[in-house]
Amino acid sequence: MAKRYPVPRLVLLSDARNDAVLARALARLPAGSALVFRHYHLAPAERRRRWAKLRRLALAHGVLLIAAGAPCGRGAQGRYGAPATLERERGLRLATAHSLAEIGQAARARAHVVLLSPVLPTRSHPGAPVLGMVRFLLLARQSPLPVLALGGMTRGAARRLPARGRVAGWAAIDGLSQKSR
Repeated sequence: MAKRYPVPRLVLLSDARNDAVLARALARLPAGSALVFRHYHLAPAERRRRWAKLRRLALAHGVLLIAAGAPCGRGAQGRYGAPATLERERGLRLATAHSLAEIGQAARARAHVVLLSPVLPTRSHPGAPVLGMVRFLLLARQSPLPVLALGGMTRGAARRLPARGRVAGWAAIDGLSQKSR
């Protein structure tokens, strides 16, 4: 049986677009939220330096720091990625999924939570097909794991999510990085 970890209700994902505002965004997150450190755009040495700085900020605000991609430093409290990459990882395991089959893969990989996407249109993938809120909720209902909504999510969109059931919360890049959302 996989060790149980508290599932964060809010997850901020980093990328080149929100890097400049991450300190402010982290300060606004409630304790127990998580930051998924992606920063795929940085060279390895620069990525390690950025990791160390964001790790200090995350710790100061009670935010979990979750690593994605290549190792970038010490102190990760979990991993984020495709289900196949997570099975042997320590800490909180956040799996990406876009379908019921991928949710099943995440469960078999012993992930703790699934980030199901894209719920709504996103700036990351303009014009890409989306699940829509109804299909997202139907898939979440069938999930054996807690589900976080990802893709086009904002505070306004999150208010449309059910307060209980398999939907544990939501995740975003822009939606948690910008003050007005």
